[in-house]
Parts: sequence; C-alpha cells; structure tokens
Amino acid sequence: MRILLAEDDSVLADGLTRSLRQSGYAIDCVRNGQEADTALSTQEFDLLILDLGLPRMSGLEVLRRLRARSSLLPVLILTAADSIEQRVNGLDLGADDYMAKPFALSELEARVRALTRRGAGGGPTVIRHGPLVYDQVGRSAYVNDQMLDLSARELGLLEILLARTGRLVSKEQLVDHLCEWGEEVSNNAIEVYVHRLRKKIEVGGVRIATVRGLGYCLEKYPDAARAGTDLPPDSK
Repeated sequence: MRILLAEDDSVLADGLTRSLRQSGYAIDCVRNGQEADTALSTQEFDLLILDLGLPRMSGLEVLRRLRARSSLLPVLILTAADSIEQRVNGLDLGADDYMAKPFALSELEARVRALTRRGAGGGPTVIRHGPLVYDQVGRSAYVNDQMLDLSARELGLLEILLARTGRLVSKEQLVDHLCEWGEEVSNNAIEVYVHRLRKKIEVGGVRIATVRGLGYCLEKYPDAARAGTDLPPDSK
C-alpha cells in the first residue's frame, strides 16, 4: 500500500513516516499543498493523509481539487484539536475520516488499515494463491501455513504481483509502486527484491517468472482464488 502524507510539521511527519514504514507501508511525504496537489495529479496512491493547515495551498483546497478530478482516493485529514469548523468543511468536501492532534499512533494506524481496506472495495481481505496466503489487513504472508519473514519492500512486491497474477509487471511499474516520492531505485535493486522474495515463496511451488528485458509475472496457480470469491476478471 502506498500512502501520500502531506504534513508541514517536520517532527510529526518524520514520526508518522517511520511508524507507517515499520508497518509495511510505502510513504511519500510532501510538506506543502502545491507539492501534494502535484503528487496527486501525477501519481497513484492508496491513501492520502492530509494536514489541513498546509502552506502554499491549504489542505481544504488540495482536497477540493482531488475530488474535482473525480478521485475516490480515501482521505484521512489531520486537524488541530479545536478546529471543529475545519473538520466539518473537510468532511463536506469528501474526506473519509479525521483525527484531531495530538493523537495516538496506534489509533492512526488502525484508521489507516480501515481506510485502505475500504478503498480496496471492502471485499475479502485474504488472497489465496495455491499454498500462498496473503492477509491484506495484517500485511502478513504464509506458505503452507508457515508465516514468512518479509521486509516492507518484499511485501509491497508481493502485493503488486498478486494483484496482477498471470500478467506482466514491468520493472518501471515495480519502482513506481515500491518507492517513495522522489526516491531513485535502480533496476538492480528491484532484481534483488525479486530474488529475495522468490527464495521465500517458491518453496511452496509458487513461481515468479522473469520475462527478460521486460519484467516479472506471478504465474497462475490452478487453485488461486481470493477468500470467499474469485479473483477479478482481469487477474485471470
């Protein structure tokens, strides 16, 4: 899951970034409203955490522009404890939830999990691919009922491959999905992440195929299905 954090308080932004990355999320952090609007216009995210008191463009204006583009991106707004009017305005403009500062990190993480689950359509949270089971909410993976020790990057890689089972995923798509805003990652680094993930999941018969010069593909597994439902048609 890729989150855009728009927060101008450097101490709070750094703390949230560290905490969410430790929970396995890819975090892109911007410090003003113009940067947030540019990022939202040119990149894809799974959630926006938006401080309403941003410089150069207010958080409310960022939110207004986002919804004007017909975006359904889940938005969690951050407000001062006494800013009831801002909360109301944010919710009226299409925010999905809010938190008043100061707040507990554990509560913010719980709300992030709920919003990203809702953004995924509120459907089944467990993906099954043969002996591989991935819990999207808990961000944990199992092969033959044995929990895998995966890094945040490996989890992100597994997510995008599972979402596109049977289809080619280019290295450029992987870089875009895994990496934070403005961070450069080489193709060699992507190859290392794929190699490490392979070693951990292919023991169960799950296979990541390399399409030389193009990218990677998680090969279809005869019994691959989401818990309680089939995979989406474009994943078959």
